[in-house]
Amino acid sequence: MRRQPEHMPSCASVRFRGPKCDWRACLRSTAAVLPAVFSCLPLFGQHLQPQVYVASAEPAPWVKIFSAAGIRPSTVLPEPEASAETWQARLQQGEWLVLEGNNPLGRRFGFRPTGQTVTAISLNEELHPGEDIVWEHAVKVPVFQVPPHARVFSRERWSGAPLVSGFALGRGGILWTAISPGPRGYERFPFLLHAAAELGLDPPFRSRRLWVFFDPSYRLRADLGYLTARWRGLGVRGLHVAAWHFLEPDPSRDAYLHQLIESCHRQGILVYMWLEFPHVSEAFWDQHPQWREKTALQQDAHLDWRRLMNLANPDCLRAVLRSTRALAARFDWDGVNLAELYFESLQGHHNPSRFTPMNEDVRREFRNAAGFDPQELFDTGSSRHLGWNPGGLRKFLDYRAALAARIQHQWIEELARWREQAPHLDLVLTHVDDRLDSAMRDAIGSDSAALLPLARRRGFTFMVEDPATVWHLGPERYELLASRYRQGESDRRSLAVDINIADRYQDVYPTKRPSGIELLQLVHRAARSFSRVALYFENSIHRRDDVWVSSAAAAVKSFEPTGRGLEAESAAGFGLRWQGEALLDGKPWPAAGGETLWVPPGRHRITAAQHRIPLRLLDFSGTLLDAAVLPDGLDLTYFSESRAFAILNQAPGEILRNGKPLNLPVWENSQEWTVVLPQGRGKVRIVAGVRRSAPR
Repeated sequence: MRRQPEHMPSCASVRFRGPKCDWRACLRSTAAVLPAVFSCLPLFGQHLQPQVYVASAEPAPWVKIFSAAGIRPSTVLPEPEASAETWQARLQQGEWLVLEGNNPLGRRFGFRPTGQTVTAISLNEELHPGEDIVWEHAVKVPVFQVPPHARVFSRERWSGAPLVSGFALGRGGILWTAISPGPRGYERFPFLLHAAAELGLDPPFRSRRLWVFFDPSYRLRADLGYLTARWRGLGVRGLHVAAWHFLEPDPSRDAYLHQLIESCHRQGILVYMWLEFPHVSEAFWDQHPQWREKTALQQDAHLDWRRLMNLANPDCLRAVLRSTRALAARFDWDGVNLAELYFESLQGHHNPSRFTPMNEDVRREFRNAAGFDPQELFDTGSSRHLGWNPGGLRKFLDYRAALAARIQHQWIEELARWREQAPHLDLVLTHVDDRLDSAMRDAIGSDSAALLPLARRRGFTFMVEDPATVWHLGPERYELLASRYRQGESDRRSLAVDINIADRYQDVYPTKRPSGIELLQLVHRAARSFSRVALYFENSIHRRDDVWVSSAAAAVKSFEPTGRGLEAESAAGFGLRWQGEALLDGKPWPAAGGETLWVPPGRHRITAAQHRIPLRLLDFSGTLLDAAVLPDGLDLTYFSESRAFAILNQAPGEILRNGKPLNLPVWENSQEWTVVLPQGRGKVRIVAGVRRSAPR
């Protein structure tokens, strides 16, 4: 169940060391300066994949760290000190060197042990001064002297001993740690990649596969233009908006939501109506006390932030249906997310103060079927108390799971009917996992087996929320989670996963909330197994994580240089850091702009080119399947669960499908033009020039 969180370098000049020519020194100087000179020249078709080398006795953790961001590091064996000059030239050219502890290369670059040690268990982070970083186990760490030009990112909290440091050199740099980062890669230094980014290391890939949950009550003073631009940079495909805040019409709130939706659409972001039944809205709770859910203590079920209503009551259900239909009609939604429609609590019947549903309608229905009032299970004076009546408890827990499934079926059928009026709607069912943790069925009434067949039949995306009870399994759990739900390859597109980025219940290390390298590993592992990854919620994502999350979600299967080009393979497509023009499988490729080349799913060969393409696809919210350059525009083949947003570098003059012009919305936004394309699988032709209206 949800827990709401608390509130490039300039050209260098060659310097000679003296009047007498030392040819070795000249070569070294020339090797060092040439990369800087060439970095100032125009780049044609240059892939910007960083090359990272690790000097460590235990490189495995470093592979986990960089792989989560899409970078595959190479291992460097300890070399004699003289090799530092060779490395200096390589760093100038854009390579990166990771140094761990005391080694010859580290000493040559100025990271030298002092002979002292310090016991470390907590850190001070320069980039995250307010973050509590605590290690699970104290470690004796050597104290090092770092070079004066190096920047120190992490220090032992009490002594100030440097633990993470580094410096940029030309287009590359050095990242150094006093000790190993730990077997998982994030136990000790969760923000190593943040430090590398500060020194100039950039992520190699981008993606548009993320969903994020958005609660506007946490963002009332934030500028919507800033937020939506940030979400696009993060790689967000869809925003799931807490719709209960807008259930009752209100001019001010409605204007805010209309503005939010339009701002998202301009940035190519889909907007979903996020429902959290049995919570309906605060006003609905206040106006209808007779329909409030009850706990086993017969108290109103105001639990955490949710105010739960009795959806088993026919009058309550009709009122909620009426209000929700009106909410769907008032705004230009792209999809609907029916999330967490089951009961409290995670402790199940062991916590009567949170156990639901115990309203009169449920008790009456169960009493008529089973012959006793389930309230007796919680009455210590009753012979039917759960301590004496395990059979009776089992009957009620089974009834409770069946009731949750019945209500969910009602709403799945209701949302499927909405598609008759709005065929573009993407429908999502968010459901907590009950297969890795089968206790969820008894705890909250979750029963995925009762829902999956109908969700598949009605074309819902089934989004699995991993419960807090399995978080200890680490990022590797997502492969296992997907295997429990996927019946065949056809399920890959219809399965998504929901990652909770919230403060954790138990004592965890090194941070209370997943962030930094841990978050990137979670996203990367999840994206390898699910078609889309949802993050709960966007306000929990640290601003410094933005630069890496999109690359982590790309989950590129393979990436290899071949001859004059590159070969890459991915299941969902990805964005590649690239400057200049490109050929994809030998043909000019128009899906490129800025420093991103968009590659479709499958295996493809990418090579440099020098042609010029006037009309470009800069960004796309759907799955790009193919594209072709035309003399006056481009052809675009795609798939999208809802409408698709194509962002172009020029205003489209005409948009055609099957030779017929379409009259589609177009927004201009800072020298970019966003076009709304139809839902599903399609092929459109976009012609540059003066736009002509299509016949209605």
